[in-house]
Amino acid sequence: MTALFEHSWRRRQRHRLFRALLLAAAPLAALMTASPVLAADVIAVALDQAKVAKLPERVATLVIGNPLIADVTLHAGGMIVITGKGYGSTNLIALDRSGAILREQSIEVRGPRDDVVVVYRGINRESYSCTPNCERRIMLGDAPEFFQSAMSDASDRSARAQGSASTTQQAR
Repeated sequence: MTALFEHSWRRRQRHRLFRALLLAAAPLAALMTASPVLAADVIAVALDQAKVAKLPERVATLVIGNPLIADVTLHAGGMIVITGKGYGSTNLIALDRSGAILREQSIEVRGPRDDVVVVYRGINRESYSCTPNCERRIMLGDAPEFFQSAMSDASDRSARAQGSASTTQQAR
């Protein structure tokens, strides 16, 4: 009889402990689901790419946690343009004129999605965009000499394109 009583008593104790754990976990579960930044609130942008998103129309101020990772520009009607500047994640806070928070979102800047070939020469890294021919690509993390050379080539090309555009416009 004593063994039956102890078994029943232990079972009741385990049941009470289980209920106590459930009651303690319920507020924690509610807090986790009420988090202001959910996975669906993450804006994913590729490095050196731009993405357009919509915020409430009454947005007056944008705060970016780390402007080295992403740049955000506000346009009329609550439209924003997000540009990936560096790898990583940061956050965006949209405020109205009175300083009230209208929205808070995470921004995640990821690597490029196109065909990139990375070449390592010892500890030096070089990146090439191979679509369809391999050309130098300016990417964070490349060796300084390679990066500077690629930047110089890109600047020269850009200056020549702007120069020919100016010549064409003057001819008209």
